[in-house]
Amino acid sequence: MPDIQDSIIISKPVEEVFSYAANMDNSSKIMQNVVAIEKLTDGPVQVGTKFKETREIRGRQASSIIEFIEFLPNERYVVQSEANGLKVIYHYDFKPTVDGGTKVHFQGDIHTSGIVMKLTKPIIRKILKKEDGDHLSQLKRLLEGTAEEEETETKE
Repeated sequence: MPDIQDSIIISKPVEEVFSYAANMDNSSKIMQNVVAIEKLTDGPVQVGTKFKETREIRGRQASSIIEFIEFLPNERYVVQSEANGLKVIYHYDFKPTVDGGTKVHFQGDIHTSGIVMKLTKPIIRKILKKEDGDHLSQLKRLLEGTAEEEETETKE
């Protein structure tokens, strides 16, 4: 059973949704705790492409290497990060809907090794759910243009 999961339907074609979601430069717009992203490998995104992601977690910055371990354009991609006995794997599946939209399914798996990491896995799961649990909703708002509308309404 996945540690985190979510699904959402976005009223945009699968090619547009996949392209935006798989573009790691958009990470800081989709996930609020991501403060910086840097591509470490050359060429187009594919299996083996790596990025350095920096997040702000509880007032402190922490970086990790994100690697694409599966990449099927307009269908699926899987990224993983691994550090200090913690491996996090995020799976994204994209399916066109009959009305021209896209169903996006996200699954996050947390793997730990070592006694300390195994003991803290429930805490790590809770932190990741809080940080990344609603990122598909933010992706939907960004792609459907409602993120700007919400910001404008809040400022008024």
